[in-house]
Amino acid sequence: MAVQKDPQRLVFFTDAVVAIAVTLLVLPLVDVAPEVAREHHSAVEVITKHQPEVWTYLLSFVVIIRLWLAHHRTYEHVGAYSTPLMLCNSAWLLAIVTLPFPTEMIGVFHSSRFTAALYIGTVLVANALQTAMNLIIKFDPEVASEENPVGPDFGIGSVTATVLLVAALVFTLAVPTVNYWPLLLLLLSSPVEWFWRRRRLSKAAA
Repeated sequence: MAVQKDPQRLVFFTDAVVAIAVTLLVLPLVDVAPEVAREHHSAVEVITKHQPEVWTYLLSFVVIIRLWLAHHRTYEHVGAYSTPLMLCNSAWLLAIVTLPFPTEMIGVFHSSRFTAALYIGTVLVANALQTAMNLIIKFDPEVASEENPVGPDFGIGSVTATVLLVAALVFTLAVPTVNYWPLLLLLLSSPVEWFWRRRRLSKAAA
């Protein structure tokens, strides 16, 4: 049974944890400058000699912000929270705060298949939990907001991203040389969502 309390408390807590996770991403880069200085290299080599760390930081920042924006849009439709929703949200936060760890591993072992699988797997878990929260909101009338009910396409984005991440993880495990390239499958997310909406509208008009 849903707890009839304002879900904003849960949202504020989630936002704070996400902010901490984003901040933690940059800490490995903070240690780079003193390391370069001790080796008597130039300042520009802070960037040129540590490009994998810089790129993985930017990638993970974008990934976390994307997940947070999806979470924010999801909770616009929450009127109350239930125990299953809180558990899924807590597990989602665990995936988010874990992401800086495989991000750091990428900078050190960027060509490792295990590291690539760990990173993609962590993002996959976060997306799968986002999908689970969407399903709870969609099918539990005690959780869904009466003022802002979900639409027929609610949750399609997270389902699409989860399926594409599963495919990316399978490719990474099956073909060691592809590393992180399967993440480009996520570019198909928008076309797939567009096709889904067009098909639904065509069926509704028929």
